[in-house]
Amino acid sequence: MIELTTIDSPIGDLTLAARASRICLLHFGVEDDHVRRWIARWYPHMTVQRVADAAGGAGTLARYFAGDLHALDELDVELNGTPFQRRVWERLRSVRAGTTASYAEVARQVGASHAVRAVGAANGANPVAIIVPCHRVIGTNGSLTGYGGGLDRKQWLLRHEGATAGSRLF
Repeated sequence: MIELTTIDSPIGDLTLAARASRICLLHFGVEDDHVRRWIARWYPHMTVQRVADAAGGAGTLARYFAGDLHALDELDVELNGTPFQRRVWERLRSVRAGTTASYAEVARQVGASHAVRAVGAANGANPVAIIVPCHRVIGTNGSLTGYGGGLDRKQWLLRHEGATAGSRLF
């Protein structure tokens, strides 16, 4: 069974999906065709049940938005993607709140220093935004680059976490 929850947050509505107590999707916005297609792709035979707090994600996100920046580290995730995408996403979980990493740094850390664009594409395909903190990945020159939730949200999240230009992980 897939649990589905939509919450209001300081950056707009967020929809969470969870399977077996692991968050498998965090979508910017309410449940829509994108969410339904995503669930159908990865979990075609599972039923969907709307719940108040899918896998504890809603409560944990509320703590994060209230200032407990490390609360998200407690959430288990289920990452659906290619082996390369999963390597990138797992690496992103180690980029701590208040720090950033460049696409090139992430590429080196996953053993694919030549694959900076592929890291960018994997980052953009992240199904569990915020919890798998793709917003913490920036350009080598410190610039904010694309973000599936929009650059305004990326900037808000980085400010919320107190990230500064010199707060690199690596």
